[in-house]
Amino acid sequence: MRNTIIIGGGPAGLMAAIASSRSGDKVTIVEKMQSCGKKLLITGKGRCNITNNARMDKFMENTTTNPKFLYGAFNNFTNKDIVQLLEKEGVKTKVERGERVFPVSDKAQDVLDALLHILKKQNVQLLTNTSAKKIVIDDEKKVAGVELKDGKVIKADKVILATGGKSYPVTGSTGDGYKLAKDLGHTVTKIKPSLVPLTSNSGVCKKLQGLSLRNVAIELQIQNKVVYRDFGEMLFTHFGVSGPVVLSASSYLVKIKNIEEILKENKVKLEIDLKPALSDEKLDSRILRDFEEQKNKQFKNSLDKLLPQKLISVIIERTNINENKKVNEITKQERQELVNQLKHFKININGTRPIEEAIITSGGISVKEINPKTMESKLVNGLYFAGEIIDVDCLTGGYNLQVAWSTGYTAGIN
Repeated sequence: MRNTIIIGGGPAGLMAAIASSRSGDKVTIVEKMQSCGKKLLITGKGRCNITNNARMDKFMENTTTNPKFLYGAFNNFTNKDIVQLLEKEGVKTKVERGERVFPVSDKAQDVLDALLHILKKQNVQLLTNTSAKKIVIDDEKKVAGVELKDGKVIKADKVILATGGKSYPVTGSTGDGYKLAKDLGHTVTKIKPSLVPLTSNSGVCKKLQGLSLRNVAIELQIQNKVVYRDFGEMLFTHFGVSGPVVLSASSYLVKIKNIEEILKENKVKLEIDLKPALSDEKLDSRILRDFEEQKNKQFKNSLDKLLPQKLISVIIERTNINENKKVNEITKQERQELVNQLKHFKININGTRPIEEAIITSGGISVKEINPKTMESKLVNGLYFAGEIIDVDCLTGGYNLQVAWSTGYTAGIN
C-alpha cells in the first residue's frame, strides 16, 4: 500500500484524496486551515457552481491558458462524473443559464459535506491546522516524505501538491505551494489575477454604482481593436465594473503583453451595447415610437421605458441634448446620437482589482514540467500537481472547478 500525502484540502485536493484512496493508497491530507474546502464554500456566491453541462470540447474552448494540457484530465474525469459522484451521495443537481450546474439546495456546504463523507468512508486522514514546510526527496530525486512546520516528517511514496493559487488568501490560498515547487526546481510562471473586477477612472461608474445590467453585449477594446466579446450580465461598482461578462473579459486582458503600460496610457476601453437585440435602425424606430407617445414631455422624462432610472441622466449628459427639450423638438441628428450612446456606451479601463479579490489565479507551475497524462512532475518522481497551482485557467461558468476535479482525479489515480 502506497502512502500518499496531499498538501491542500481544497476541491482539487479533496478529489485527489478520493481517487487515491479508492485506488488503494493510504491517504493523508495536510491542510493549513482549521477545516478543508474553505474556497469551495464561497464558489458561485456560496451556491457552488460545481461544473458546466456543456460538451467536454467546450471546456477546452473556455480554457484561456494551456487548454491542450487539460485534454487528458478532462476526459479522465468529466462533468458527468462529478455530477454522478455527488448524486450518489445524495446531492441532487440542476442546470441553470449558461449550462452552469449547481446543487438543487443552492448550498456549497452540501457539496463539501458529500466529499468529506466519502473521505471518511475511505479512512482518509485529515491533518488540519498543519502546514507543510518542505517536500523531502531522496538522492534519486524521488519523493520520500513531507516535512511539516513543526519539524515532523511524514514518510510518503507520493505527494500531490494542491495548494491553490493566490486569490482569496482568507481561504488559505496564499501561494505556499509555489515555494514548495520552486525549492524542487520547478518553474512558476508570472502570477496575475484572473476573473477579477476591472477598475475605471471614469466618474460614470461611481454615478451608476449598484446598477446591474442584464442581456447586454460588451467589447473589450485596446486601441480600438476588439480583444474580447461577450453577452450577459454586468454590474457597476464604486471602483469600476464587475459581473460575469466583465470577469471573463479580465481573463483575456491580464494575458496581453505589456498590459500594465497599455492600461497606464488609457488605451483600454469597455464598450457596452445596452440594446444588443436591436439594430441601430430598429432602435431608432423604437425611440421614435416612444417619442410619438410622449411628444409633449421633456427629454429627461421620456426614457423610462427604454432605460433603468440610474442610467437616464448619464445617457442624457453623454448625448449633449438639453434635458428640458420637448421630445417633439429633438432633431434626427440628436436622435442618432442617442442611438449611438445606447449602442456604444464606452468606459475607460485603467486596471484590475488586486489578486486577493480575484476568483482565480492566472499563472502557476509550468505545464512543460508536468506530464499531462498523469499530472506527475517531470523533475521529481512521485510528485504530482492538481488544481489552481498549475498554469491553467478558464472563464466563468463552472469550468475552473472542473479543472480542479479533473486534475485532482488524474493525480489521484496515477
